[in-house]
Amino acid sequence: MENEVQKKRILSGIQPSGDLTLGSYLGAIRNWAALADEYDCYYMMADMHTITVRQVPAELRRHTLTQVAAYIASGLDPEKNVIFVQSHVPAHAQLGWVLDCYTMFGELSRMTQFKDKSAKNADNINGGLFTYPALMAADILLYQPDLVPVGEDQKQHVELCHTIARRFNGIYGDVFKLPEPFVPKVGARIMSLTNPAAKMSKSENEDTGRILLMDTPETIMRQFKRAITDSDTENCVRFDRENKPGVANLMTIYSAVTGKTFDQIETEFAGCGYGKFKPAVGEAVVETLRPIREEATRLMKDKGYLESVYKAGAEKAGYVAEKTLRKVYKKVGFVAR
Repeated sequence: MENEVQKKRILSGIQPSGDLTLGSYLGAIRNWAALADEYDCYYMMADMHTITVRQVPAELRRHTLTQVAAYIASGLDPEKNVIFVQSHVPAHAQLGWVLDCYTMFGELSRMTQFKDKSAKNADNINGGLFTYPALMAADILLYQPDLVPVGEDQKQHVELCHTIARRFNGIYGDVFKLPEPFVPKVGARIMSLTNPAAKMSKSENEDTGRILLMDTPETIMRQFKRAITDSDTENCVRFDRENKPGVANLMTIYSAVTGKTFDQIETEFAGCGYGKFKPAVGEAVVETLRPIREEATRLMKDKGYLESVYKAGAEKAGYVAEKTLRKVYKKVGFVAR
């Protein structure tokens, strides 16, 4: 019990805006499973962030439950990890509003994700999209974590979280812990199969560019056979992200699922064309995802079990979050309930 108290805490989450991708798994979720013995881990379905872009309600509910099942199927043991739905813990929205009042307009204006999402959703540039980073800061700071596993594209938001926390602490004393971003070295950034300049996204419109955790083996093989490479015919399987981004992406994926180094991959496919390399990557991914897909499918049929997991998770998360929120409310001058 004493060791548990001393464990460092980790918090992370992924929006249930679509079925999870191979990029989500290799970049984040797979690494999370190994952390449970060493850290006190909190993982959330960030459904409140998801509605900054219009959602079909039934689809959002399905994606949220599928994501809970996929987390468990990917190795996140609910007995060792706190798995919960963001909207089930009201403290997220409550602290989010307080932090809105300690976040500067200019800071939010500079967020690259706001610019990107505004460009993609020009007919729905809403206030939530703009203040999203303040809610993300609340998500993090509520749990006083030591580490926040994030993708490269989220590091800017963690830096803003630090800025907000330092500002608040500067006024009211040491209320918030300043967490460090935790970025895994391999597989942290899996790109689209058809546009290797863009991250593989569960919400991208071009289905052929992504691999979903729940895709069938046939779909996965088809996607990899269509993957963008280049016109090289000799010594074509070599790692050169700048001049051969499509091949570099496939090598990154193959390395992440097989554990082989880039040098070993180059040796394995020396003298081979893409006609041999692309199916080999596809087959390795199929075998990696097969047990996850099968287990997640089984779990989705047991709604009672999934409900017990996310309800227990919300109870544990809520207990920790409420402690931080009470402290914040007292500091800013709110009358205690």
